[in-house]
Amino acid sequence: MWGRKVRPAMLRGCVGVFVLALGVGAGGAGATAGPAIGQFEIKSLKAIPGRVELQSQNAFSRGDPRRGAIDDNGEITADDNSIARVRTALEIEYTFSRFFKGRIGVEYEKERLDDFSSIDDVNSFDSLKLDEYEVEGIVVLIPRPKEGFGLGWLVEYEHSAQGGSNRLHYGPIVEWVSGDWIASFNPTLVSFFGGDPNESGKRDEKTDFRYAARVMYRGFDHIDLAIEAYGTVERIGNTGSRGEESILFGDFNHHRIGPVIYWTFEVDDAYAVRSDTETEVSIGLGVLAGLNQTTPDTTLKLSLELEF
Repeated sequence: MWGRKVRPAMLRGCVGVFVLALGVGAGGAGATAGPAIGQFEIKSLKAIPGRVELQSQNAFSRGDPRRGAIDDNGEITADDNSIARVRTALEIEYTFSRFFKGRIGVEYEKERLDDFSSIDDVNSFDSLKLDEYEVEGIVVLIPRPKEGFGLGWLVEYEHSAQGGSNRLHYGPIVEWVSGDWIASFNPTLVSFFGGDPNESGKRDEKTDFRYAARVMYRGFDHIDLAIEAYGTVERIGNTGSRGEESILFGDFNHHRIGPVIYWTFEVDDAYAVRSDTETEVSIGLGVLAGLNQTTPDTTLKLSLELEF
């Protein structure tokens, strides 16, 4: 499929470390429910039965917006905008048939502190911690053709490892193929439930809107070039029950866009995970620019995928 093959050292060892990392982590204190940001990844309708894919989706943000905070005689209230200096997800995906594939994984985040002793600490960051467990299913309704339109449906459940709200994502996956070009659009609704009640004794079981979009050119042997956009609109239709932070500081929307380059190659048979099928590696690197004042100025995206 790809003309040149690469021999990465200790490939089997890397797979073992990946699987071990899925089970590492411990719970912690509860957290407020800011806007649902998620991973910077485009969901795909590609479905080859029996294929396994290991994924590492990573994001590193800089130029974070200043946090709104009020100090009322030592009682500090700060906004709950979802700002993470580092996000990293480890996942395993299996394709059951041409029409269904599933995924499990974990996500770690380095977020802003929720517990602070002074107004000077509100913009400080906690250590990198296990944030959530994930399970996902994609139903392919119209398989991706060589030319034309493909359609699928995504359902993803995220369970908080920190005692916060759990989330259910659901929405279509739309793809359009024309020659060396492919356009993808993943709009989803995100329903929050569970977690700690707010000051009024109610849980903020709101619904957010998220989108991910990409236009990609695939005309080179090993390189794909893309423009990707990601965004969140918090609290659709005044859903949920606002807590004190939301009443004081309002809702927060995030919008990002930028170029991403993907390098894909095959692994030599001597280092393949399974000898009866080709092993393919894809590395993605890009920079996403924040488009409004509540989004970090820049986000570096790094993705690593191993399919066999």
